[in-house]
Amino acid sequence: MSDRRRSHPTNRLPQDSLAYAILEASRLVEKVLGGQNLTDAFEHARHHARPLWPDAVRGAIRDLAWRALRDYGRGDLVLAQLLSKPLPDSVRAVLLVALQRLETRPDQSHTVVDQAVEAVAVVAPGLKGVVNGVLRNALRQAARLAELIERDPVSHYRHPSWWIDRVRRSFPDDWEGVLEAANQPPPMSLRVNLRRTTVDYALAALREDGFAVRRLANDALLLEQPVPVTALPGFAEGRLSVQDAGAQWAARWLDPHAGQRVLDACAAPGGKSAHLLEYADVDLLSLEIDPVRAERIDRNFARLGLRGETRIGDAREPNDWWDGRPFDCILADVPCSASGVVRRHPDIKWLRREKDIRGFVAQQAAILDSLWRTLAPGGRMLYVTCSLFDDENRVQVSQFLARHPDAKRIQIDGADDRQLLPTAENDGFYYALLRKSD
Repeated sequence: MSDRRRSHPTNRLPQDSLAYAILEASRLVEKVLGGQNLTDAFEHARHHARPLWPDAVRGAIRDLAWRALRDYGRGDLVLAQLLSKPLPDSVRAVLLVALQRLETRPDQSHTVVDQAVEAVAVVAPGLKGVVNGVLRNALRQAARLAELIERDPVSHYRHPSWWIDRVRRSFPDDWEGVLEAANQPPPMSLRVNLRRTTVDYALAALREDGFAVRRLANDALLLEQPVPVTALPGFAEGRLSVQDAGAQWAARWLDPHAGQRVLDACAAPGGKSAHLLEYADVDLLSLEIDPVRAERIDRNFARLGLRGETRIGDAREPNDWWDGRPFDCILADVPCSASGVVRRHPDIKWLRREKDIRGFVAQQAAILDSLWRTLAPGGRMLYVTCSLFDDENRVQVSQFLARHPDAKRIQIDGADDRQLLPTAENDGFYYALLRKSD
């Protein structure tokens, strides 16, 4: 059944009701359980909603879906205890959303159960009694279920077991904090477009409009609470962009100079490309393999008043897009497991498999080797991932250096490389800066 046909029954629910939000969030969860990308599913649903979702409704749906998927494993364990036979995916998804809401809003338990039953009446009216019974049993057995969750590592840490093991090996002193940070809602940071304003002016304008905001070490502006971008003074005029504070180190650590030829490989959606153009007057080429995603780069440039060249191409195949003129600086922000940004993309915990890491590692190595020959002697390449896994980070760089004797590390702020862990200020990123011999 098409999304268009399925959307009609929702019209019987008031759009501003919790039941509507639970139902639409459950449809997103159901799509993820079927293998779809959460962000893509959300954008498709948002653009096809009739009537279109206002900010409050969109925010409620997004919050419910993202929270349900961040709680990887918890809802599964509870349903395994309370169900005697499988339910349709659409009903299971409603229960996963409702169970998460019950856990975080116990004071609203009666309303949550009632509204979940109203939601499931749209997709499976014959199972209203089952959903009511499951949720009420979950409330009655809350203490017993909490003990089971506490004893089960996947449910307790809300990550797959292989993921937990990898993080524990990589960060033996911090692994529990890393996992817990990945389960929290992400921070919202802003990047100031220095071509159109100053950090001091942007900070003052935000505070004057009542926003609680502080300036971080790299001049990122961290909001105390996320807000719609339309509410930000200066966003529409191109003075501000939303970009994680951890990602805002890229331009600074690559440090291109005016007049240099710079490549941003794997550039979409264009945040780092835009930052490079804001940082210095460079000759920038933004490379992206996906034509649809490449359009977002151009839209970002237009809003910010920036000029850069965008080209469709595979970073592993320079002969298809490179004109032979070497680059002075390359930003190699390569595809990866995205394990450092999973709180923004919680579907990754459901969809990623440990064997996928080998594929990313091979792809990263191929990109690095291909890009290296486009770099000028004496040029710099900044290797970036949003991963926490050593295979994609320190091990990858060490193996690259072993293959390329003309490459050497450049220290970043006194360290051989920088692994940023997810915190209340930034997502998880890895950076390594390499220089090509003259």
